This record gives sequence, structure tokens and C-alpha cells, in this order.
Amino acid sequence: MAKRDFYEVLGVSKTASDQEIKAAYRKMALQWHPDRNKSAEATEKFKEINEAYEILANSEKKTAYDQFGHAAFEQGGAGGPFGGGGSQTYRQGPFTYSYSTGGGGQGFENVDFGGFSDPFEIFEQFFGGGFSPRGRAPRSAYTLEIDFLDAVKGVEKEVAVEGKTRKIKIPAGVDTGNRVRFENFDLVIEIRPHAVFERSGNDIYVTHAISFSEAALGGTARVPTIDGSVELRIKSGTQPGTMIRLRGKGVQSARGAGDQYVRLQVAVPTHLTSHAKNLLQELEKEVGI
Repeated sequence: MAKRDFYEVLGVSKTASDQEIKAAYRKMALQWHPDRNKSAEATEKFKEINEAYEILANSEKKTAYDQFGHAAFEQGGAGGPFGGGGSQTYRQGPFTYSYSTGGGGQGFENVDFGGFSDPFEIFEQFFGGGFSPRGRAPRSAYTLEIDFLDAVKGVEKEVAVEGKTRKIKIPAGVDTGNRVRFENFDLVIEIRPHAVFERSGNDIYVTHAISFSEAALGGTARVPTIDGSVELRIKSGTQPGTMIRLRGKGVQSARGAGDQYVRLQVAVPTHLTSHAKNLLQELEKEVGI
């Protein structure tokens, strides 16, 4: 199968600056990391993203690629100076990741992987340690369970780790499965479910019930957010399942700000008097509901 254009892989133009290429790489690598993305294609996508960045982040290799394309890096390729080369491999759980490098033994030494020394560093910084591609000792990891709002807002916890009591600051916006690094150990975050709020990435979801008359006639309702309740305008004729977006009311983290989505459910009365039934029957004849 023919390789995709490296610029297309990272979603940048051929005129993109080094910073734009680096930013695109970080975003794509986090999106397609197989420990986070459980789709069947994640492993191959992740390998493809790193291969593209290795080339485009190195000025000499980028120049060769712009001139000769993929032929510059093929084994024995006549088109450019980077044919052949070696590879680095990292294994974690059921996954094996291999990255081919250019010829001349250059490896990753001339590439800045978005602030990391090589693509393997992404595993340790964003998805936890416990591996040692360069011979480093594995880091100890401990699970810490915290409340939903503490995870959203950040919190300082006093925990006993390795025989010592420590005060540890948990940054705002952490999610279940995130690792937070401290000294020579990591904390793996587990978040207790909330009775009202659901979370997906940095977005918050809330289900709010309104009456049949509120849905038909419109009005206002107070709905909870992670920063306190706000007044929400209900339009007349609102349908069950309508989703209303509250911009900027989601999780605020180092990776961006989310929104809150309010799902509106129409509460249908289960017990009606004879008079109420007659009124509804008249309403049905009037408006066809």
C-alpha cells in the first residue's frame, strides 16, 4: 500500500512553520495513542504520525522529502541521501511500536518530538512510565481515587506513599487513567462518578427534566454547572432530547476548555385526573398532538 503524504498525515500544509508542524504532531500523537484510542487502526495511525514527524521536523530530511518524496527514505532509494537506516522498537502490553529511522545512523538525534527527546517520551509524560527504552528504571505507580469535582477543579491531597505522608497537588482537568508524576513515582487517577455530571473529554453533560407545559410554552429553568447553577432559556415547542450547549462551562485544563451540554427531557405525568385527560384530549384535537 502506498504511503500517504507526510503533510497530509499531520494535517498541515507544505508551507507550515516548524512550530505548526510540532503542534500538529503533539495533537495527533495524543489523539491516536493506542492506550487512549481503542480503535483497530490506532496503532498504525500512531506509527504513521511519528514517521511523518521524524521526517518533517528534521530540516535536511524535510528538504529531501520535498524534493524526492518517499523515495528519499526507501531502502537503497536512488532518489535521495536517506535510503536504508535502522529502527527503534518499544513494547507495552499487547502493543509493539516500531519506528524506522533515516540512513547514516542519525536516528532521532536531530528531531525535536514536540518537546520530547523521542516519540517514546510521549508514553511516559502523558500515559505513564513503567518502561525503559533507554535503560531507565521503571517508575512505581499508585492509584488515587478522587471526587469528580476535585478532578475538574484540581485539589491538594495528603497521601501516604512509600512510607511517607505527602501533600500532593492534583492539577485541574485530570481524567480517569491519567498519570500525574511526582518525584520517583506516578499517581494513576481514578474518578468517582458524579450523580449529576457526566464527562467526555473536556465536555460536561447534564440531563434536565422539564414539564410538558414548559416544553410547549417555553420559559426558563435553573440547571447545574460545575461552577454553580445558571438560568437556561427554554424555547416554546422544545422537543424531548433537545441538546443545549453552554460554551465554556465544561472542564478547563491545560489542553483546552470544554463546554457543557444540557439534554432536555420532557417529564410526562403518570397520574391524570378525568378533567386533565379531557383537557389533553381537547388539546390533541386543537393542535394535533
